[in-house]
Amino acid sequence: MVLKMGNIRPSFIKSRALLLVEMYPDKFNADFDNNKVLVAQYSDVSNKRMRNWIAGYITRYVQRRRD
Repeated sequence: MVLKMGNIRPSFIKSRALLLVEMYPDKFNADFDNNKVLVAQYSDVSNKRMRNWIAGYITRYVQRRRD
C-alpha cells in the first residue's frame, strides 16, 4: 500500500488561488506556465515566489477537479 503525501500550503495561498479560480473559471487550466502568467495579470502579487506558489496550487486544483 502506497500513501501519497500532499503538499502543505498556507491558507492565504489557498484562499487567493480559489478566489482567482472563482472569478476567472474559464481562464485557468492544468498548464503551470499559463497559470503563472494569469496570476501575475489578475492579482496584485508582486513576489515571484508567491506568484509561483499560487499558480502551482491552481494547477493542482484544476487537475484534481478535472479527474
